[in-house]
Amino acid sequence: MTPLFTGSFTRPRAKHLASARARNLARPFARLLRAGFASRVRVGLCAGLLLVGGCGAPEVTEPPVPFRPIVDMKGFMNGVLDPAADVIWGSAGTISTLEGDQDLAPVTDEGWTAVRNAGALVAESGNLLMLPGRRLDDADWVELAQALMAMGERAMAAADARDGDAVFEVGGQLYNVCVACHQRYIFEVPETTAKGAEDSVSANEGVAAPESAGDRS
Repeated sequence: MTPLFTGSFTRPRAKHLASARARNLARPFARLLRAGFASRVRVGLCAGLLLVGGCGAPEVTEPPVPFRPIVDMKGFMNGVLDPAADVIWGSAGTISTLEGDQDLAPVTDEGWTAVRNAGALVAESGNLLMLPGRRLDDADWVELAQALMAMGERAMAAADARDGDAVFEVGGQLYNVCVACHQRYIFEVPETTAKGAEDSVSANEGVAAPESAGDRS
């Protein structure tokens, strides 16, 4: 009888053992690959959470600004804002003398530079009045301070354009802002501030408001 199987089991067994050894060698690499993939997943998730403020990252807060007012409201008005406003008011309009009418608009580069610098100081005074320690409220006070800023910027633009009529117009508007602020806060601000405002008003008693540009002669 012819045998059903005449081959040898030696080669298939060797092939099987070689395959087993290959799998054993591949297992550590597979574990490393899986670990690397999991690590990348964790890094990706953490990065995504960081974008929305998670992953345990502490919130970064900016240190407080060491702002400290040096002078009270009276000192601020008398030493900073009033002198700047006086430069603008003194550089517009006309005065009548025995020799005739005199135009107060600057005629030199230095004069226009002085007006521009005064406008910058008025504008920045509006910023200073809104800082903690000087801001009295978040409503009318802020609105009037922003009006000061606008008047200062307009004075700077008028000086850049060498436009005496524009300086005159800005001066009248600036006066109205100052009067509105005094009328609103002169009896409501702290004692030191109220005293400064009263002194400012007393110093200007008898001084008429600047006429409008249409009334200039």
